[in-house]
Amino acid sequence: MGLYARLKTWWRSPYRRLGGQRGITQLVAAFYHVMDSDVAAAEVRALHPSDLVRAQEKLTAFLCGWTGGPRHYEAKYGPPRMRMRHMPFAIGALERRQWMACMEAAMEQRCVPRDLRESLRQGFEGLAERIQNRD
Repeated sequence: MGLYARLKTWWRSPYRRLGGQRGITQLVAAFYHVMDSDVAAAEVRALHPSDLVRAQEKLTAFLCGWTGGPRHYEAKYGPPRMRMRHMPFAIGALERRQWMACMEAAMEQRCVPRDLRESLRQGFEGLAERIQNRD
C-alpha cells in the first residue's frame, strides 16, 4: 500500500475520528466512570479491581490498536488473545450487556458521531461475545 493510500486509510480510521490517543483515553475514562457510578453495572464492575487505573491503561492501549492507531497493547503485553485473558473472570450474558451499556453511554457522553458509534458498537458486540465464557 502506497503512502497516499495509507494516509487516506488513517484519515478515515476510527482512531483518528475518535481523536487519537487523547480521544480514546477520554472515551475509556468515561466508560469506567459509568461502570464505577451506575448501579446497573454492578456485576461487571465487581469483576474489576477497586483501583481502575491499570484497567484503563490496558483498555486504552488495546483500543488504540483496535481502532487503527498505534499498537501499544501488543507492544507491551503481546497478542491480545482477549478470550484467553478474560477466562479467569466469570463473564456471562448479564456482564456482557452491562459492559456494552457502559460503552454505549461513554460513546454518547463523548459525542461519538452516530455512524462511527454504530460501527464501533458492532465491533464491541463481537468482542464482548468472544469473551463471554459463561451461560
